[in-house]
Amino acid sequence: MRPSGPLRVAPDVRGGQVHGLATGRVHRRGIQGSGTGDRGGTVTTRAPGAGDSSGSGSHELILVDALLPDGRRTDIGIRSGRISAVGDLDTTPHTGEIHDLAGALVIPSLVEPHAHLDKALTADVVPNPTLDLAGAVQAWRQATKAGRFDRDDVTRRALEALRLLTAAGVTAVRSHVNSLPHTVDTAVAALVEVRRTVSDLIDLQLVALTGPTATGPAGAEGRAGLARAIELGVDVVGGAPQLDPDPQGAVDVALAIAGDARLPVDLHMDETLDPEARSLHYLARRVIETGFPHRVTASHCVSLGVQTPQQQIETARLVAEAGIGVITLPQTNLYLQARGVRRAPPRGLTALDALEQAGVQVCAGGDNVEDPYNPLGRSDPLEAAALMVLAAHRSPDQALQMVSTSARAVLGLEDVSLAVGSPADLVAIRSVSPREAMARAPQARTVYRRGHRIAHTETRTTFSPDPSGR
Repeated sequence: MRPSGPLRVAPDVRGGQVHGLATGRVHRRGIQGSGTGDRGGTVTTRAPGAGDSSGSGSHELILVDALLPDGRRTDIGIRSGRISAVGDLDTTPHTGEIHDLAGALVIPSLVEPHAHLDKALTADVVPNPTLDLAGAVQAWRQATKAGRFDRDDVTRRALEALRLLTAAGVTAVRSHVNSLPHTVDTAVAALVEVRRTVSDLIDLQLVALTGPTATGPAGAEGRAGLARAIELGVDVVGGAPQLDPDPQGAVDVALAIAGDARLPVDLHMDETLDPEARSLHYLARRVIETGFPHRVTASHCVSLGVQTPQQQIETARLVAEAGIGVITLPQTNLYLQARGVRRAPPRGLTALDALEQAGVQVCAGGDNVEDPYNPLGRSDPLEAAALMVLAAHRSPDQALQMVSTSARAVLGLEDVSLAVGSPADLVAIRSVSPREAMARAPQARTVYRRGHRIAHTETRTTFSPDPSGR
């Protein structure tokens, strides 16, 4: 069941009313909720001088009967958009808002570190003729050259995609947006306005995606589009060096333009199974040599996964020294890469082990959703997390971190945890563990940003006849 209605902040309900995630029952001391785990523990307060006390009167909102990932059942107090207490809270004198979570799993809100909102939800109108990366690039370029999408259409689809992400528990998104002269005043301008519209719901970062060519006379169009995108107010400079006739030159162009604009960089790096593609190595070396002062992110990095172990180690160490964050994108790369490879087709993932062992911050994203690059996609980071378990052999806890805590670090956002003082960006999911949440992907979720409930989805299934015999 997809959430209905416009994308907007849910109204606050005051006066001590209790809202159940699924059961609607009132929680009081001594009444246990559904689910697993033991309640209890001591209320944790801020450090001295932090300005909050542990008394229930200090909380504007109390989330009652939350299940933490470690199995504890507890309450969470929230004040001024941050967690003010974690423990067994007395709600009797509380006059603020109370939400009874009835044992729902509470985790830090999710992050989509690599999206393409300008392309989202177009799979039925822009088919990919060859089902690979080259076909997707060609199909999208032809559609935009033909003026297939105006500003209103881009806005409508982007808002729908963000609505789905918000319902899934996402409160931060980084989206690339094509920034050629024939798209910049439609797609980029539309998403700049969307960013303003959803600012109370989502931290939206926009990356100007130039190319396919950025170097030489042929790249003048791409550079002009990038300059216009920066003028319109994008947050990050992007590009796809492997599509340029001179990949290393494209890296230098991106770093130079970003340096002049004082912006971070996020590049589509080596999105190919060619082991000779080593632009990531070059990017890291250039960041170190030039002392580039802004945050740098490398997305995809597919070829690193098919290079020799020694090459992986050498590049990973250089990437770590340069302080570059890496985003692996399992959905789209599993779909686009290795087509026609009949024997042991590669999975299209980067060299996760080498990167993590070198100390590189690595996260996972969903990339494209229902467009020529990926006809599927659930707009749910738990899908990417599940694939990190299945295709990358990460544990469920590691996979969850890759779509939450690690993704925030790569994007340069403030960390979110379940500790006192953390921003109250949380998602409550009707599951008993992160593993079950990834396995079943329940849509019943409640999402909080800065302590405000911004999305609430309920589901109901009726069997006829009931298989239990009741």
